[in-house]
Amino acid sequence: MKKLNFFLLFSIFILLISCRTDEIIVRAEVEEGLAKPENTAIKGFYVLNEGNMGSNKCTLDFFDYSTGTYHRNIYAEINPNVVKELGDVGNDIQIYGGKMYVIVNVSNKIEVLDAKTAKRIKTIPLQNCRYITFKDGKAYASSYAGPVDINPNAPKGKVVEIDTVSLSVQRQVTVGYQPEEMQIVGNQLFVANSGGYMVPNYDKTVSVIDLNSFTETKKIDVAINLHRLKKDSYGDLYVSSRGDYYTVPSTLFLIDATTGSIKKDFHLSVSEMTIVNDKLYFYGNEFNYNTHTYKKSFGIIDVKTEQIISTQIIDQEYIDAIKTPYGIAVNPITEDIYITDARNYVSIGYVYCFDKNGKFKWKTEGGNIPAHFAFLYK
Repeated sequence: MKKLNFFLLFSIFILLISCRTDEIIVRAEVEEGLAKPENTAIKGFYVLNEGNMGSNKCTLDFFDYSTGTYHRNIYAEINPNVVKELGDVGNDIQIYGGKMYVIVNVSNKIEVLDAKTAKRIKTIPLQNCRYITFKDGKAYASSYAGPVDINPNAPKGKVVEIDTVSLSVQRQVTVGYQPEEMQIVGNQLFVANSGGYMVPNYDKTVSVIDLNSFTETKKIDVAINLHRLKKDSYGDLYVSSRGDYYTVPSTLFLIDATTGSIKKDFHLSVSEMTIVNDKLYFYGNEFNYNTHTYKKSFGIIDVKTEQIISTQIIDQEYIDAIKTPYGIAVNPITEDIYITDARNYVSIGYVYCFDKNGKFKWKTEGGNIPAHFAFLYK
């Protein structure tokens, strides 16, 4: 009996050692040979991993086209002396004029990095910042202008103007409630207002800002809970509404930027979109509280004809495999399509690459909630 117990204990000990070893295995931060090397005007792309809110897990990855290599969590290695690294919830990433701007929402800051090296240049404080866009040496960042809080008395949001040389805030303007994405057409800045903190009394407007006076000149009534905003090359804007997650569905609207009139309701759920070479690529992952289910969708709109030309941009096998689509980008030269999978929002996510016909090319692990892309040109 004692002999049996000894062997039983020994077996348990070996099992525990094996489990512990599995738990401390660290994945490689560099994955080589994902794709054949490409020599184009684009050096590669950055992927900003949001990180689950409150976990301080925002990280930065880079895929190098010249080697076909994916580099994970590069910010920590390149900036070893930065306390808490990138911070809490990476919400947007853009490259402009040799600098890269990373919006870190809950950490209330914009990290400005060297676009080529990802080395930090400066931190710009901005409360509850959301998205950023650029024109003529200026950056424009949207801000909820208040803490993360579902509150019917939440303040109106704002947009700040930042000089991209001095990296200082120069002007600001009040817009609607909880402003999200922005686009500049001519000398006007358009801002999608969500009112997400005001539930169920969402905002439903797009603010129009005159860049000369930096004042709000008008609001365009569109639909509740606006989020994404993209412009085409024909003077039109595509803006998404997230609906109320109960009875009002998510949809996509087409707006004439000159007149402010709504030209079309596509009746499509659009969670994220990108316009490349006159094609709008989108995915939807619409949640409904009545059924507690998500509904996935994918497609392409020809922005010249304003018609839906496809409702399936990747093979069905991968539509099924991608549990939680969360980010999308398209290489403007090769038209390769990149889609991220946030999975359960807690585990490591995936980055998928498909060719322009939607055929699978490669897949790799990203960080926690891979979400936003920025292409780096040579």
